[in-house]
Amino acid sequence: MASHPALETARRVAALGSDLADVSEAERRLARPLVDEASAGRLFHLCLPARDGGDSPTLAEVAEILAVLGHGDGALGWCSMISSTTCGLAAYLPAEAAQEIFASSRAVGGVFAPNGRAGTDGSGYRVSGRWQWGSGSGHSEWLLAGAMTAEGRRLSCLVPVADVEFHDTWHTVGLRGTGSGDFSLDGVHVPDGHVIEVGRTPLLVDDPLARFPTFTMLAVGVAAVSIGIGRRAIDEAVAIAADRTPQFSSRRLADTGAAQAELARAEARWGAARAYLHDTIDTAWERLIDGDEVTLEQRVRIRSAAAHAVSEVVATVDAMFAMCGGSAVYDSSVLGRCLRDAHVIPQHIMVSARLHETLGKFFMGVDVDAGML
Repeated sequence: MASHPALETARRVAALGSDLADVSEAERRLARPLVDEASAGRLFHLCLPARDGGDSPTLAEVAEILAVLGHGDGALGWCSMISSTTCGLAAYLPAEAAQEIFASSRAVGGVFAPNGRAGTDGSGYRVSGRWQWGSGSGHSEWLLAGAMTAEGRRLSCLVPVADVEFHDTWHTVGLRGTGSGDFSLDGVHVPDGHVIEVGRTPLLVDDPLARFPTFTMLAVGVAAVSIGIGRRAIDEAVAIAADRTPQFSSRRLADTGAAQAELARAEARWGAARAYLHDTIDTAWERLIDGDEVTLEQRVRIRSAAAHAVSEVVATVDAMFAMCGGSAVYDSSVLGRCLRDAHVIPQHIMVSARLHETLGKFFMGVDVDAGML
């Protein structure tokens, strides 16, 4: 079966991301030439509806593209994932607003969490608040800011970066190149046409990617980037093992039984995690293609597969780091960057360890709040 055309573009941009990863880490945002290439290749718009100029990939293809980008550099994959999944919200806006905000922008970013306050103001809202984890905000032209009204309505407000104040908070262990610092709004007017009310604003586009549950799609994206990082860690470990002779040894690391066994376990762990994720995606996608909605059970299983993939990648990267010994501890080590990036991803709410309690309730037959699934 032919692959999506964006996959070849992703491989090319991922190679550039790998070359510029040290620059992105040092600058704590994606290197400018990398942003330009990713934007030109529409890699920040993977989930944009076809109505608005999107390329109509399947969700499995989106996951594969994000994994390729994450293999090049975790920060590149992460920023593509954030912008692309946010672009999926274009399906809730009239075509004119979707074109203004999503289709014509270099990239978009922001935060779903309703950390802000929104009060009605004529034909729109006045929004104030401060948000953490603004991934890609340094190169985005529009940001999503989640907010609550006094009546308890949950809004997703889209604002141009000219209205945003940025805060230099992104000094982190990993994913440094994502530029995920804080941002704030102070009484910014957001017109009605730039606001989506979660759970109430209807879809205006009818295609499978648009109908895929938003938070489930986000979890898939997070896991896909992690899978790319895990693959890079294995590849780097193989390269190190082929070239390194440990102290007090006459054999290359690649020739030792211990390293060979560790690598075999890592390949199995990584491959099983990826296969489970894609199996759950494909099952749900078939249902959408048939015109039905994704069931709660399918959403739960995808979320379980995504969280499992992220935890298995952490275990894989840890094993490869330990196997390679002292050569992996330097800042110049790609494997070291994989380790740092892999350990940051499980902190994301879409794949965090505490999610398993919610998922376990469903599997136990206990009532579960499915709003965030």
